[in-house]
Amino acid sequence: MSGTLAVSSDRYPMAALIRFTLIALYLAMVAPLPLLAPAELKLLLWLALPLGLGLVVAATSEAVELDADGIRVGHPSWCAWLLRRGWSLPWKSISGLTPVATSQGGRVFYVRGEDGSAYLLPQRVAAFEQFLGRFSQETGINTSSIGRISPPWTYQLLAGLSAAMLLGELVWALKPGS
Repeated sequence: MSGTLAVSSDRYPMAALIRFTLIALYLAMVAPLPLLAPAELKLLLWLALPLGLGLVVAATSEAVELDADGIRVGHPSWCAWLLRRGWSLPWKSISGLTPVATSQGGRVFYVRGEDGSAYLLPQRVAAFEQFLGRFSQETGINTSSIGRISPPWTYQLLAGLSAAMLLGELVWALKPGS
């Protein structure tokens, strides 16, 4: 044994239900457009469809990484050059959390840095409770009042509706004479 401790690093991608729902909603809303468009727009829309899907997949690929040094929020390298969002803070420079009410009646939280910076705390990650536990352990900040930005049933309902729309559109597209 070398006498060194292994440094724990945890990665929290966007929750699968949320990611699937957003991708399915995009497909349900956009996939029928090339089929319904006038002839002169069909090719353009067929080309735009995978481009838009790539953007939605990229936007939903954001992940949070926690290690012994701090927190980092960002996208994988294949799309980070395009989205350029992201932030990181060392644990020692996190000074608190600021709750902010949303227009839909929920609450989001901003992670405050000692330098006055503020970054949106990710609330749509997989293993959210584990993420909050590690965040609280590393910063000493009580996170017991923090919940997901919206309850899971809202994404479950939206996922079901998106799947139903996709199924209906598939049946319509495969119907003879359409």
